[in-house]
Amino acid sequence: MSPAPIHARMMLPIVGFAFILAAPVPGDDATLLQRIEVGDVQWGRNLDAGLKASRESGKPVLLLFQEVPGCAGCQKFGRDVLKNPLIVEAAEDEFIPVVIFNNKGGYDAKVLKQHREPAWNYQVVRFLDGEGKELIPRKDRIWTLGGIAARMRDALAAGGRTVPRYLETVIEEEPSGRHGEVALAMHCFWTGEQRLGGIDGVVSTEAGWLEGREVTRIIYRSDQLALKALIERAQEMKCALGAYVDGKALQEVARNAGIDRVGGLEHGYRKAPSSDQKRQISNWPLEQIPGLTAMQQTKLNALGRIDRDRAIAWLSPRQRTALAAGTQR
Repeated sequence: MSPAPIHARMMLPIVGFAFILAAPVPGDDATLLQRIEVGDVQWGRNLDAGLKASRESGKPVLLLFQEVPGCAGCQKFGRDVLKNPLIVEAAEDEFIPVVIFNNKGGYDAKVLKQHREPAWNYQVVRFLDGEGKELIPRKDRIWTLGGIAARMRDALAAGGRTVPRYLETVIEEEPSGRHGEVALAMHCFWTGEQRLGGIDGVVSTEAGWLEGREVTRIIYRSDQLALKALIERAQEMKCALGAYVDGKALQEVARNAGIDRVGGLEHGYRKAPSSDQKRQISNWPLEQIPGLTAMQQTKLNALGRIDRDRAIAWLSPRQRTALAAGTQR
């Protein structure tokens, strides 16, 4: 017996109810929901059904206008963003996901016209409440992982919903002018990764060598954690025998913090092998956890042996389930 069409199988539980979010659209081709342009999200295809589900659940509608089949850019968005496990989880569990094809007629064209979206356009993601009102202003050309995660965060906040921590980690890792980088020397970079990774404002850590010394390379949010404050915390932890940072101004900050050995970051830095990275959780089944970000790994490594519950709180619900399953094997 052939399997049921995708639109007949996609049912999401919402506060004790179940709605068929992918209700058939006249002329719809279910195989299009398996295309790379829409990633791994279990999309609904009927906006009216999605709005009804939103009113019942309180979850916002995540409305994707996408060209399917689409161009290379549309495929890249589907592959790089909409297949990311944390984006998929947030889309399915925190929102009511609905996709409208911007290169089709019938129902799709009708919704496209209602929302004044151009046909055959690049992907646009919009966020609606149950009445169909925009939660945040429409914004075009948001195509990166962190960019979409930030829009999700803003929409959830605008709708009075809790923003999950795991979504914040995706945003934090987006390369931006807010990131600072420094390598701090110490006797043992295993200890450095554990101690320094738990500091608020630290995004990620990496074990390595510089000038023959073991160092922990740190990416941090410079708008939340000043370099001087980071170095002072590291000194308290005996993890700042030297500081390597690019730029004369920042090197002067390190000297003013009481560091004698100061140098550039890039010259001569060598990353330690994978066997020396995140040693505090090296026996955890990390390969079983989908979408684990560098920030999540950093926080797990910092907290895993101190307070396992606090460490696991950095994971998404689906990641926690995967970790538990992997641990039991």
